[in-house]
Amino acid sequence: MMAKNKEPRPPSYAVSVVGLSGTEKDKGNCGVGKSCLCNRFVRSKADEYYPEHTSVLSTIDFGGRVVNNDHFLYWGDVTQSGEDGIECRIHVIEQTEFIDDQTFLPHRSTNLQPYIKRAAASKLQSAEKLMYICTDQLGLEQDFEQKQMPEGKLNIDGFLLCIDVSQGCNRKFDDQLKFVNNLYIQLSKSKKPIIIAATKCDECVDHYLREVQAFASNKKNLVVVETSARFNVNVETCFTALVQMMDKTRGKPKIIPYLDAYKTQRQLVVTATDKFEKLVQTVRDYHATWKTVSNKLKNHPDYEEYINLEGTKKAKNTFSKHIEQLKQEHIRKRKEEYINALPRALNTLLSNLEEIELLSWSEALKVMEKRPDFQSCFVVLEKTPWDETDHIDKVNDRRIPFDLLNTVEAEKVYQNHVQHLISEKRRVEMKEKFKKTLEKIQLISPGQPWEEVICFVVEDEAFKYITDADSKEVYARHQREIVEKAKEEFQEMLFEHSELFYDLDLNATPSTDKMSEIHAVLSGEPRYKALQKLAPDRESLLLKHIGFVYHPTKETCLSGQNCMDIKVEELLANSLLQQDHGRSNLYHDSANIDKLNLFILGKDGLAQELANEIRTQSTDDEYALDGKIYELDLRPVDAKSPYLLTQLWTSAFKPHGCFCVFNSIESLTFIGDCIAKIRAEASQIRRDKYMANLSFTLILANQRDSVSKNLPILRHQGQQLANKLQCPFVDVPAGTYPRKFNEAQIKQALRGVLEAVKHNFDVVSPVPTIKDLSEADLRIVMCAMCGDPFSVDLILSPFLDSHSCSAAQAGQNNSLMLDKIIGEKRRRIQITILSYHSSIGVRKDELVHGYILVYSAKRKASMGMLRAFLSEVQDTIPVQLVAVTDSQADFFENEAIKELMTEGEHIATEITAKFTALYSLSQYHRQTEVFTLFFSDVLEKKNMIESSYMSDSTRESTHTSEDVFPRSPRGGSLDYNYPDSEDDAEGPPPYSPIGDDVRLLPAPSDRSKYRLDLEGNEYPIHSTPINCHDHERNHKVPPPIKPKPLVPRTSVKKLDPNLLKTIEAGIGKNPRKQPSRVPAAPPEDTDPSDNYAEPIDTIYKHKGFADDIYAVPEDSQNRIIKVRTPIVINTQGEEENGFSDRVSKSHGERRPSKYKYKSKTLFSKAKSYYRRTNSDASDDEAFTTCKAKKKGRHRGSEEDPLLSPVETWKGGIDNPAITSDQELDEKKTKKKPHKVKEDKKPKKKTKTFNPPIRRNWESNYFGMPLQDLVTPEKPIPLFVEKCVQFIEDTGLCTEGLYRVSGNKTDQDNIQKQFDQDHNISLESMGVTVNAVAGALKAFFADLPDPLVPYSLHQELLETSKIMDKTERLHELKEIVKKFHPVNYDVFRYIITHLNRVSQQYKTNYMTADNLSICFWPTLMRPDFENREFLSTTKIHQSVIETFIQQCQFFFYNGEIVEAPNPVACQPPPSNPVQMVEPMVPLQLPPPLQPQLIQSQLPADPLGII
Repeated sequence: MMAKNKEPRPPSYAVSVVGLSGTEKDKGNCGVGKSCLCNRFVRSKADEYYPEHTSVLSTIDFGGRVVNNDHFLYWGDVTQSGEDGIECRIHVIEQTEFIDDQTFLPHRSTNLQPYIKRAAASKLQSAEKLMYICTDQLGLEQDFEQKQMPEGKLNIDGFLLCIDVSQGCNRKFDDQLKFVNNLYIQLSKSKKPIIIAATKCDECVDHYLREVQAFASNKKNLVVVETSARFNVNVETCFTALVQMMDKTRGKPKIIPYLDAYKTQRQLVVTATDKFEKLVQTVRDYHATWKTVSNKLKNHPDYEEYINLEGTKKAKNTFSKHIEQLKQEHIRKRKEEYINALPRALNTLLSNLEEIELLSWSEALKVMEKRPDFQSCFVVLEKTPWDETDHIDKVNDRRIPFDLLNTVEAEKVYQNHVQHLISEKRRVEMKEKFKKTLEKIQLISPGQPWEEVICFVVEDEAFKYITDADSKEVYARHQREIVEKAKEEFQEMLFEHSELFYDLDLNATPSTDKMSEIHAVLSGEPRYKALQKLAPDRESLLLKHIGFVYHPTKETCLSGQNCMDIKVEELLANSLLQQDHGRSNLYHDSANIDKLNLFILGKDGLAQELANEIRTQSTDDEYALDGKIYELDLRPVDAKSPYLLTQLWTSAFKPHGCFCVFNSIESLTFIGDCIAKIRAEASQIRRDKYMANLSFTLILANQRDSVSKNLPILRHQGQQLANKLQCPFVDVPAGTYPRKFNEAQIKQALRGVLEAVKHNFDVVSPVPTIKDLSEADLRIVMCAMCGDPFSVDLILSPFLDSHSCSAAQAGQNNSLMLDKIIGEKRRRIQITILSYHSSIGVRKDELVHGYILVYSAKRKASMGMLRAFLSEVQDTIPVQLVAVTDSQADFFENEAIKELMTEGEHIATEITAKFTALYSLSQYHRQTEVFTLFFSDVLEKKNMIESSYMSDSTRESTHTSEDVFPRSPRGGSLDYNYPDSEDDAEGPPPYSPIGDDVRLLPAPSDRSKYRLDLEGNEYPIHSTPINCHDHERNHKVPPPIKPKPLVPRTSVKKLDPNLLKTIEAGIGKNPRKQPSRVPAAPPEDTDPSDNYAEPIDTIYKHKGFADDIYAVPEDSQNRIIKVRTPIVINTQGEEENGFSDRVSKSHGERRPSKYKYKSKTLFSKAKSYYRRTNSDASDDEAFTTCKAKKKGRHRGSEEDPLLSPVETWKGGIDNPAITSDQELDEKKTKKKPHKVKEDKKPKKKTKTFNPPIRRNWESNYFGMPLQDLVTPEKPIPLFVEKCVQFIEDTGLCTEGLYRVSGNKTDQDNIQKQFDQDHNISLESMGVTVNAVAGALKAFFADLPDPLVPYSLHQELLETSKIMDKTERLHELKEIVKKFHPVNYDVFRYIITHLNRVSQQYKTNYMTADNLSICFWPTLMRPDFENREFLSTTKIHQSVIETFIQQCQFFFYNGEIVEAPNPVACQPPPSNPVQMVEPMVPLQLPPPLQPQLIQSQLPADPLGII
């Protein structure tokens, strides 16, 4: 031990580390860990620790300065601080034995003693010996730190004896322990401190360690320290303990067992590792390198601590793992992105479930590769796999690597995609099923909240399947549809009630009274009630409609772009422009034509035969006709191609005509079909305007074999087809001819072609000038309704398809000109096509010679608008009504179309107008010739129409200085200045602006005391209405009215001064809105025998009238200029004689009226609105206000103050559907009785419900007991089954089912046919649903006993009086069980059927209440002769109503249902008669009240009003 000195430098100690050494034979394959222990102590940093130190050296290395030919190594020194803070320096020497790598024997050194002797030496000396670092240092000393052993010598102060406690390598532990024991003995001789270091404790063998401890315990003061150089456990402790033994002044260190020390050491490592890993995790870019990161972190304490403990290599490995994790995380995210994007790609490329449902993933991949969008979704890489290529760094390339699809995840996505498509298909199906469920629920109304509907669908399968969000989405869609439909139907209803809006003011806001009147009329309509929950929207629609009526222009048209005016202008602009440009010079040489191109159409070789015959009669294809030679180019065609026009019309061959030859019904039909195809194709492609007018000639071929019996039929049929086609028909000449075709036939056909060509030349060649176009002989207005379900092309095709059609004058975008021969001359006809709303202004302001009124037979609103317009047309102007539908079959197959077409034809008959139909599927009805008769009629009445127009214009101009008749103000500004007109005194025609500000007429509440004359003036109801048409002059809508000058006092006699003041005040207050109607009713204090004066311009012409009115033809602006002379009026005596005298004086000259007074249909429709809105007082009460009658005046009809007592009104209108009942026929001739006589009416009706004797034939089925008609296997009569099945299959939604009576003849025929054949099919009979329903009711009425037995009537009535609903229903259920089994089965069957009918009440308007009214007398058949019974009729009806409503409860053990509100679904009765029969026995108020009747066609068919 070195001596202590007082120098300030720390003390220095030398420690010799000894242990088993020698050759491999002595120590085994590996040492005992002396070098590793020294290395860990001297250089504890992980980077400086070397686990391998060899003792086998070459001679050179042994002789190097590090080993220096010694068998010991100098490890250097370590400065260590103790717990007391005192430092010391420890020099470490390792005693070993180096082996020659050649001889594998110990190297020879200066000290030749054995290891045990040498290891125990206390003094060591070796000059210039360098410090040992590692094996790699040997021979390369210059590359490592070079530090010499101090002074070349050291004195050993203590020994560290190493004992390997691991398993060892080919070494016996006992041998090691024996060696150690001998070594210890030598060491102990030196008297130096000794400590045993148990090395390699990390691989410790427990009993070895125990033996070492036992060895130490046998020695005095020998300490064992358990160490592990690999994990740096207790290494420093063993050296520190040895130093303490050398320096007793130092604190004795605590010797910690290996396991505890190891845990402490590992905790340090783990903590440092965690800190280092967190530090490394700050690196987020997997492209970062260790060099870059370590340079940034080298000064960080956590980094340094981990490097010291674990080393750079581990740190780099940790970093590499982190980088790899970052990369894998990036790849994982990219893969996840690709997998997430895969469903979208599959949806794009494989969206069709039917295509891929059965495909495997590999098959689906092949399908995808062939898709055009494949490259936009996937990328095929040259190198694979994709995650080892640079594609992972292309973050902007969202395409999926195609090799990724070969993974399990991708296949799973595909399977999920297929399942998603299947589930989505199922979901869509369920949503649609739920939508259909909602559509079937009739109780859902527009605007109804979802919460109120859930109860209806809670048990629905589809509702349970889909989500709440889907349910709400489907319901919202359903609501949008039904709301839109309800709004459309509401708008349609407003158009159907067009007459209701005639007397609106020109101000934008109608009066409160007017709005109340409108709501009163419309409130009974189901389509009005349908928007009950959307009242603001309904009001908005109504006001919008009123705004349109107030200002009807194409810009404000409610049909938008479907406005008729817009469509007409577009069509005419295109068609007429093409026509003008297409005026061909095809026939420019027709005057000197020498060649005819003929197309020959026939069947079965007839065309070729005719061509051969013509060629036979020709010479070199030249034919002599009427002294001229014509070259013929014949093209026979057996037209089997669907495109005939391409064969007809080519640049090389343009036919002048077509010969159509036939010799049988089949060939004639074939020709008709071919011509229809040719014309249709020509119309569609519009290749040439004149192609559609190709001349056709029908030729009947002679039957050579024998005189055919079919020849007359063929002749007749051919002539009919020729008439339809407007083409010549060449008949077989009289006599017998050997050939099929005669020369006379061919010449006749050729002459017809030449005439047609000449006609085309005459029309086409001279292009009219503007001046020519303005000189129209006739001005016709065609009116059509906006939004009608037909194309404008269809209604204009009779004109546009004509070769004589041309454009009208510039600026008239809605007009065209026709050049037609009418009578003996060619006439120019101007056709102006307008919507009805635009026609209103034309009707008043312009000269019109005739109207063509078009309506759709599929739309009631179209007919309503036609009626409204026609009502105000002057009856001197001819009218042509045109019904438009698809085909003639519609009339027979569709009742609604049949009704509207019948109504149109009926109106035409009433007003002596023309009626025709246009069919969209037929070409034969689109020829201009359909209007020829109408044009002739117009031409015939032209002078009368113009005279009437001039006369009216003169009267209108009496009080104004205007010279030019202004055009309609409807489309322009509201600031108008119009001439006064006698027609200002008219009643309100359609859309008439009558002001509310000045009231010259009685209040609405008093209007029942007055009647309107035909001018719109009101007068007492006792006035005579005969010839009241005479005030009517025109068919015009009055514009806003200028104040009319007061009539001179000389023309007024006994005018009420108070009333005069009112008139003057009104004129001064609001002159522009002053109504022109004058009161005609005398006040209470005025003698009724005196007459009221009227303004001069409303007095009729008489002897003193100077009719000096001239018309200058037209000015440059095509306006008529009127020149008037002063009018001298002699009014003497007029007032004395009153109204009837004026009539009598003017009865010789017929003044124009309006069509509404000529047609009962039109008049009764307008009348019905008046009666509905003015029916608060009865007709009799209306009469009581009149105290006196004019002497000699005819009393008007008391039943209807509006009805004119003209003879033509007395007969009524026949309607087979309502006149088939004998009892109803009797009513036809009776007047409506007064209310005081109502009590007698039920007596006449009581027999209606008695068992009738209605059959006039014997039957073995009808009228038989019910038990005879059924069997246990078939408990329902076959007839009942057939009728119910037919009704439910074809007419469950028929409006008024069981209420509207069917044709009695049809009902009888049904029963008669069934009598003859029980297997008869009702569908094959072609009967209506109402007829079958009537036959079914008749079956029950014919039964000997009612279906509900008489014996149970009283019980049913008593039970119905029970107040508690549940108790009442259970009692009724018990009573029903008492029915005879046969009656019970049939009763259940028919009630179930009626319940199904009632479920469709929104469309058929037959609620349970309505059905019970119709059915209870038939099912219960009470005794109407019994007066006591009359008081219980309502109870009887309620019993049947309850059975219908609670059908499921009574017969199928269902739940009690809440009855719907019957008031909300009561429809207006279809006609008055149908209300009488079921209601009279109930002693309800008389049904024929005007406010209840919304009569359809025809109104009041029985003439009882």
